[in-house]
Amino acid sequence: MCAQPLQGECVGDAMNSLQCGVCLRRPRRFDAACCPFRYAYPLDHLVRALKYHGGIAQGRVLGELLAQRIQRTRTDPLPDLLLPVPLAPRRFRERGYNQAIELARCLERRLRIPLRADLVARVRETREQAALRRSERRRNIRRAFEVTGKFSAGHLAIVDDVVTTGSTVNELARVLKRAGATKIEVWAVARAGGP
Repeated sequence: MCAQPLQGECVGDAMNSLQCGVCLRRPRRFDAACCPFRYAYPLDHLVRALKYHGGIAQGRVLGELLAQRIQRTRTDPLPDLLLPVPLAPRRFRERGYNQAIELARCLERRLRIPLRADLVARVRETREQAALRRSERRRNIRRAFEVTGKFSAGHLAIVDDVVTTGSTVNELARVLKRAGATKIEVWAVARAGGP
């Protein structure tokens, strides 16, 4: 469910039915996750270049890799809408762009799914998740998002660069489900760390 790599071989929809121990103990608010790559060399260098060094070109490469994987392996209907994880205003000013939007633009173009970056906002500044432990991540991101626009689509895909514990996308999924979303998938380029 959270895209944590598990032992065994799966094909088709059986992959979505496997859950790690954390997901079994604490069910996720999202319904499925697609994180096709491990956050390891050389992908981690591309992600860091995108995230911290203005590497918009790397974002296009990563977005294309994610779109290709989704196109090759997808059997279920595609979501109706793409929602990139929003950055806090201060972090957006520092970077000058949102890496999740850069990835989502490639997905929008390749998969022909509308992208809406204006429906959800990060309304509270949070510490960078990468430096926090699992329990701190959940507390850090709690109540950080707010739905700011109306949407009629029930099936959404949250787009992010890397999923580590899933705290950020889980909190965003919680907010979106309260606003009426019926099915939420998480699409990220890579899965990092343990469950």
